Amino acid sequence: MQREFFITMVSVVDIASYISDRYMKEYGERIDEMKLHKLLYLTQRECLIQIGEPMFNATFHAWKYGPVLPEIRQLYKKDALSGSLSKDDETKYVGVLDYVFREFAGKRPFVLSNLTHCDYSWMHAREGYGKYEDSDVPMLLEDIRKDADYFHQRRRMLKTLEKSGINKDKTFVYVV
Repeated sequence: MQREFFITMVSVVDIASYISDRYMKEYGERIDEMKLHKLLYLTQRECLIQIGEPMFNATFHAWKYGPVLPEIRQLYKKDALSGSLSKDDETKYVGVLDYVFREFAGKRPFVLSNLTHCDYSWMHAREGYGKYEDSDVPMLLEDIRKDADYFHQRRRMLKTLEKSGINKDKTFVYVV
């Protein structure tokens, strides 16, 4: 008998709403739209790093300022992000969400844009386009997974260096 496994994913609207609400609570202002898209992308990538599976089923598009989710853009413009995470999902993803907020939420939108421009998934989708040329090319989840693997390996290497005493002064630092 063959077993079927289903990965239960969270609604991208619920995640976007969570990020937006948490940002309001922590920073006292509405999150910038560009920052929301970058935090969503970084959340998806971080979930692949920490848990090994995507958090939500949505396709990012490689716009000139970085990854964008068109369906979230429309809801944001209408001020209609009204989803919520279940307590179970919040518990399951707390490590991912806390990491993304700790490392990225305080950064300016264009800093986040520049960070995402270094990811293979964005660069691969934008092959053939100029740096500031508009595009609406979908980014592949398999490419985001490659980025996640790269950062996962990099973090492991840096931890190994720190444990060996080579990096005790933090000369080498985590880059996202």
